[in-house]
Amino acid sequence: MINMKGLTHFTIPVSDLKRAKEFYVDTLGFKFERENPHMVFVSCQDDFFVLTLSETPINPNQGDKHDIHTAFYVDADEYDRAIAFLKEKNIHIIMDEERHGDATFTGRSVYFHDPDRNVLEFHDSDKG
Repeated sequence: MINMKGLTHFTIPVSDLKRAKEFYVDTLGFKFERENPHMVFVSCQDDFFVLTLSETPINPNQGDKHDIHTAFYVDADEYDRAIAFLKEKNIHIIMDEERHGDATFTGRSVYFHDPDRNVLEFHDSDKG
């Protein structure tokens, strides 16, 4: 077994770095850190992810399926504001759901696509 300390970053494949940077940084509000010719580094609080230019087509989910996705926590008030914001920006909401009971992640979740059809989730945990 390897004793890991945490997550350094994860990567989201994109077909157009400029468009992806505009969506993630300018539209959604993630913090721009730096970029090089094939990557844009962004952060969310103390966590980092990298928008990386993909040389292959990106289509992780058929239609409006959302099993393959990346999730970000938001507070309850921000969740409600996020739903309104996505609608205002004409960003299609795939699903808005609420899970309770023995689910691993409970609370409210909204799923939507980025410009490359990667699915993102904003999650309002009910576990305080």
